[in-house]
Amino acid sequence: MSNLAPAPTAETCLGEPAAAPVLEALPGRLTDLGGLPIRRLLPRSQRRLVGPWCFLDSYGPLTFSSGKPMDVAPHPHIGLQTVSWLLEGEVVHHDSLGLDGPARPGVLNLMTAGRGIAHSEETPPENGGRLRGVQLWVALPEASRDAPPAFEQHSALPVMGLDGGLATLVMGQWGGLRSPAGAFSPLLAADVSGWADARLVLPLDPGFEHALVLLRGGCRLDGQPLSIDTLYYLGCGRRELVVDSEGEPRLLLLGGAPFEETVLMWWNFVARTTEEIVAAREDWEAGRRFGEVPAYGGPRLPAPPFVARPVPRS
Repeated sequence: MSNLAPAPTAETCLGEPAAAPVLEALPGRLTDLGGLPIRRLLPRSQRRLVGPWCFLDSYGPLTFSSGKPMDVAPHPHIGLQTVSWLLEGEVVHHDSLGLDGPARPGVLNLMTAGRGIAHSEETPPENGGRLRGVQLWVALPEASRDAPPAFEQHSALPVMGLDGGLATLVMGQWGGLRSPAGAFSPLLAADVSGWADARLVLPLDPGFEHALVLLRGGCRLDGQPLSIDTLYYLGCGRRELVVDSEGEPRLLLLGGAPFEETVLMWWNFVARTTEEIVAAREDWEAGRRFGEVPAYGGPRLPAPPFVARPVPRS
């Protein structure tokens, strides 16, 4: 999805991992996308990155009988991967490579922007009338951020049995399993389902920093009840996570090696300098670099205003 309400200046995102286990609660900031409720979980002023994960929106749940609650016109990206994961409903991806990706629950849409790509996302005409999902961005490391753009779709993802539940490995490696999704940094994304009123145990890599998001149901962590659509930052150093299920919780587990590069984020761009952002914005407005998305039946998004101010290092 596009960041539809960017600040006029770039945002500095610096990894500041907690070396020891912590439990920081960051409630999602509510915004709106044409009537679709969205909660922004990353980046926040208190926490910019979790490993290479630099953006996380949770949207829905929404029930509808007509229209297109998801209708994001063609827009550009550089320097990142977009990760689209649905809990309910359907979304169709179209991009400037000429590729299409009809997604549904259990299907991963992964787009690598690299040096530049444009895409759109919309609710298809044939749909079930419900929508709930998450959209994440991964900041590409310096060595890979100018890679050729690409799109992958994966419907056969590894499933891991856990004490007290099951987990689908969306990206990365975990518990001896590896997702087929392409990744450029050590990272983890897993969709975890807990059994009713069970003790759910999640093994963790102590070298990663982690975060947890409750998507539905109820549970407790370290004796604290978790709230839906809140990012719980966990720091580094944990070898396992023990969650007490209340009902049948569904959680998103994120992790990654601490990201050692400072990035600038503005609109849909992840860059290193304001000059890169200016160039990407000008290329989009002039119809260069990113290509067109002819499968989308409408105009593309214009670039918002950008003020190229020096960005202080945090």
